[in-house]
Amino acid sequence: MNIKPIVISLSLLLVGGSALADDDCDDPVAQWQPREKLRKQLETEGWTVFRIKVDDGCYEVKGTDPKGNRVEAEYSPATFELMEMEREDDDDDDDDDHRGKARSNSEPTNAERVPRKGIVKGRPSVTVE
Repeated sequence: MNIKPIVISLSLLLVGGSALADDDCDDPVAQWQPREKLRKQLETEGWTVFRIKVDDGCYEVKGTDPKGNRVEAEYSPATFELMEMEREDDDDDDDDDHRGKARSNSEPTNAERVPRKGIVKGRPSVTVE
């Protein structure tokens, strides 16, 4: 059995798969535009920019979009093309709803039992064994 075609096919598949999974920006540094230019562009569009940093060759922007959502976006540093955008509260929405429903049917948490402003009535009981 000739195994050479199988090995070549598998190696091309692996190389092609890693190329498709690459989401880094690969603009030459000589073509990059200043971060302040991106900040001004986004602020004229209604954004509030908290931070711009370089991550994987892209400008990563953290801030709020014109709708008031906290977002993390990646832009190409040469063209300011939007590469990826993610709302920071997306991951927490489903989990918070689930936790909220579970907690409403259970006992109150320690934080809910403790009186506000640190005033504790009575003496705590301690058992040492």
